[in-house]
Amino acid sequence: MTDSTRPGEAAVKESEPDKGGRNVPVAIGVGVLLGLLILGSLLWVKALFIVLASVALMIGVTELQRAFANRNVKISALPLLIGTPIVCVAAFWHGEQAFLASFAALFLVLLVWRMPSGTDNYVRDTTASVFVACYLPLMLGFAALMLRTDDGPIWIIAFVALTISSDIGGFAAGVLFGKHPMAPSISPKKSWEGFAGSIIAQVAVGVGLFVWALDGSWWMGVVAGVVMTITATLGDFVESSIKRDLGIKDMGSIVPEHGGIMDRLDSLLPNAFVAWALFAAFLGT
Repeated sequence: MTDSTRPGEAAVKESEPDKGGRNVPVAIGVGVLLGLLILGSLLWVKALFIVLASVALMIGVTELQRAFANRNVKISALPLLIGTPIVCVAAFWHGEQAFLASFAALFLVLLVWRMPSGTDNYVRDTTASVFVACYLPLMLGFAALMLRTDDGPIWIIAFVALTISSDIGGFAAGVLFGKHPMAPSISPKKSWEGFAGSIIAQVAVGVGLFVWALDGSWWMGVVAGVVMTITATLGDFVESSIKRDLGIKDMGSIVPEHGGIMDRLDSLLPNAFVAWALFAAFLGT
């Protein structure tokens, strides 16, 4: 997510109406359209979600490739572009063992792929490639594992709704009440007031989802809301740290008024693993 719309941001109130120089109506419209695409794929043929997710991650690979190039770091883009959909498809069609095996195979390919270019900066470039593999296909593979369950579409909708509610609650509370920055050196507009708004919103949505959609207990929604707010916020901090280190503002510009694909996935990626773990623990598989 971009620095102007993460949960808990807007600690320093500005005079601009949108608090960040963005066209908010356009941003909302684009967000709704993306949500409808996800929802439509899940309700029609759930395998289409894997296609959409794989395409999004492949775009994310190209964005990270360009971003790392700002520091002369060369990631192995081709095996990542090929391996990312393979890992997601393996997880969806064949489960945990295929997921682990395909990711391990991708890891080994990345170690070997860089070798013909020589040993100079081998560790730096290969480490960056493995980082991208862990950041993208590994994390989203857990969403594929959720989707393969009997209640997979509902789990994915719940996981996305929880994460989005954190964004909305954090943005609203940060704009209205944000005064105390959480980590000024990483994301100066993210406030503790916004973080509180994220927790309140996500807990409320979590309780409703677990009681009325997931056949769980209210306390499960509270736990999921609190934990997934923390991981979503940490995901935002990770993305901000990457961009600050690489000297860029947005990962890309493919999504109008939202920045790059990676700016949309920063909180969803860690929450994919956390949601899978929590849902499996609370609801079974």
